[in-house]
Amino acid sequence: MLEILFWILSALAVIGGVAAISLRTPLYCALSLIVSFVSLAGLYFQLKAAFPGILQIMLYAGAIMVLVVFVIMFINLPEDEIDADERSRAGVLISLLFLVPLAALLIGVVWTSEMEPFEAVAADFGSIPVVGRELFTTWLYPFEVLSLLIVAAMVGAVVIAKKRLTDE
Repeated sequence: MLEILFWILSALAVIGGVAAISLRTPLYCALSLIVSFVSLAGLYFQLKAAFPGILQIMLYAGAIMVLVVFVIMFINLPEDEIDADERSRAGVLISLLFLVPLAALLIGVVWTSEMEPFEAVAADFGSIPVVGRELFTTWLYPFEVLSLLIVAAMVGAVVIAKKRLTDE
């Protein structure tokens, strides 16, 4: 049962990620990214890492995606700028030319490799003290750089929206 759930959650994560980069409507991209984030949280829960799973839902699928959807709504691109029918056949063909061999290679590696069971994780794996200690010691600077990057992206989106409003 757990293996079936793993494959379902993995497929949802991949489908949500592919939809997030391939759909033309920004709101649909954000919603498919939420699907991907929630399925990743399910994979965390399956690993018995409840804290990262809850953080995945609360922070990424909740707070960060609310900000992204807010920015999408704030920019409010007119429908004529979002040409939903504009699809490049050459782009789809090139993507398939790369995707099919990569998928065949991945499937071949998975089926032919002998996978041994993973070692058991520590009893406190994914607990609040362990994650907090790692986050604020080992990963402090990357965490802060990431937060600054997110703030810069939001400010950039607001500046782009403001320029469009002043031009009209």
